[in-house]
Amino acid sequence: MMGRLESSQDRFFYSFSLDDVVPADHLVRRIDAVLDLNWLHEELEPYYSHTGRPSIDPELMIRMLIIGYVFVIRSERQLCSEVQVNLAYRWFCRLGLEDAVPDHSVFSRARHERFRKSDVFRLVFEMVVGACISEGLVGGQSLSVDASYIKADVDQIKRGPGDKLIDWPEAKEASRAVTEYLDALDQDTPDENKGSKRAKPPKAISLTDPQATWATKKQKVRPVFVYDANYLIDNKLGVIVDAEGTRANRIEENRVCVSMVKRVINRFGLKPKRLAADTAYGSSKTLKALLDCNIDPHIPVWDKSQRTDGTFSKGDFAYDAKRDVYTCPRGSTLKTTGNIHDDTLRYLAKTKDCRSCPLKKRCCPNTPQRKVPRDINEDARDYARALAKTKTFKVMADERKKVEMAFAHMKNIFRLDRLRLRGLSGARDEILLTATAQNLRKLARYVNRPPPVPATD
Repeated sequence: MMGRLESSQDRFFYSFSLDDVVPADHLVRRIDAVLDLNWLHEELEPYYSHTGRPSIDPELMIRMLIIGYVFVIRSERQLCSEVQVNLAYRWFCRLGLEDAVPDHSVFSRARHERFRKSDVFRLVFEMVVGACISEGLVGGQSLSVDASYIKADVDQIKRGPGDKLIDWPEAKEASRAVTEYLDALDQDTPDENKGSKRAKPPKAISLTDPQATWATKKQKVRPVFVYDANYLIDNKLGVIVDAEGTRANRIEENRVCVSMVKRVINRFGLKPKRLAADTAYGSSKTLKALLDCNIDPHIPVWDKSQRTDGTFSKGDFAYDAKRDVYTCPRGSTLKTTGNIHDDTLRYLAKTKDCRSCPLKKRCCPNTPQRKVPRDINEDARDYARALAKTKTFKVMADERKKVEMAFAHMKNIFRLDRLRLRGLSGARDEILLTATAQNLRKLARYVNRPPPVPATD
């Protein structure tokens, strides 16, 4: 006998509890058990007026955004629709069955105003990292760092040449991304640490999002406008201990690598001993900065001193640290005046030694004397070269794959292969929220806590 549903939807009174219908093993329960946002209202109070109509609860908006990034709901309009009908999402957001869901427009206003001024997304991210540390998911001894391109939300065709002036619209008509770019240009000041070399203008500038970088990491692949997602992970379980969105270039990657390491040391009191990265982070400044933090840089040295024209390379000259001289293959010494040019000392041979040397054609056929450059941080480079010969270096190279796995999850599972928000600030927000969602899912998986038991009368 075929059964038929006999219930109706016209009852006036219901006995209903959201807590009863959300399964005990649902992911929202496990995340709620490890998420502490009790500090949020006090932290954001200075950014709200004490008069006027009450605003949308910021904790509600943060919880909704966490739902969006954990469950990969990319559109805030769609997020509001999902929270409207999904009982588990309503339970996590502390909404009753009849409570209204905020309009999607409130997220944009809050992001560009109070949330950005208070840096609340970083505060939430660091709270989750702190929870991972408290639960023992972070070893704190061994770290890895890397960066990955994320496509910007722009039309690749709408671009202008980077070496020519662009007639940008007036401030009232310009988009937020263009205004942010122009404000950043006004605030730029000369950086004494960059040396005397002038930066090359970009090949192209997006007319939609000018802070995005026209770049590609593979040959014979057409460039696109991108930002960099920078992750610093702990190698124990792959927890992301710091994340930051930046413009895509190697200098910026190295800068943010050092700043992230220093931030986790100061913020969480971690004392890492080793850091693994690829050759892009093997600049002398980065290696020296890591050594100053008592961290062994398990990083291949960025070295372009090897010559390919058949003449002697820098490695063919022996350096004597005590005497501070180089010795050429013939036995002559090269000394320096001590003058520094672009963070480099120049060691010069005597002209008379080179003139009569039978190896001149193999050494300096086009100049009267041989010059050997030495970076002021060459000691750090030598230390990194020595580390590359150890067994630990091979182990660290294998562990570095965990940061590559984090990027794979970011793009394939959390679908952040293309940004939704524009401007550098938008990239920072999305990357932080995605990293927060990744850590929350890892924290919920490793921390075995029973679901909260409702109070009984």
